[in-house]
Amino acid sequence: MHPLTEQEIRAAFVNCTKGEAKRLAVPRDLADRDWADLDFLGWRDPQAPGRAYLVTRTPDGPKGIVLRCPGSVAGRQRRSMCSMCLTTHTGGVSLMVAPKAGKAGQQGNSVGAYLCSDLSCSLYVRGKKDAGASARMQESLTLEEKIQRTVANVAAFLDGVTA
Repeated sequence: MHPLTEQEIRAAFVNCTKGEAKRLAVPRDLADRDWADLDFLGWRDPQAPGRAYLVTRTPDGPKGIVLRCPGSVAGRQRRSMCSMCLTTHTGGVSLMVAPKAGKAGQQGNSVGAYLCSDLSCSLYVRGKKDAGASARMQESLTLEEKIQRTVANVAAFLDGVTA
């Protein structure tokens, strides 16, 4: 992924108002990110643990969505799988819900998916971050094919938000 500026990130959001996009907490370490290892930029809001953000490049330019993260059950130790990168975690996957863009979102419609709680799917796929024992299934796919699958899953989720 090519680096994004704070201005590009704020302009990319499709499921919130311009005022909300102007006020959201953008990561301060954008210059330090290893953009070559990212398929999308994802982060949790440090002031609001129930909010997260996801921004990716599309053929039409950067596109971003605001996510809500409903509270998790305390002490839950079930193993769950991220629907984007297919990494399994014990307590490290969260249901994230995105209000739909436009009128549908204003009416309360939303789309949800199970994602890595830290939104580090790109790093898990590349083996740069460890999710623990047996977190990645043995697959015959190449690394490039796994990356393409993750990118396609993120694109499908974004399409669901903007449809």
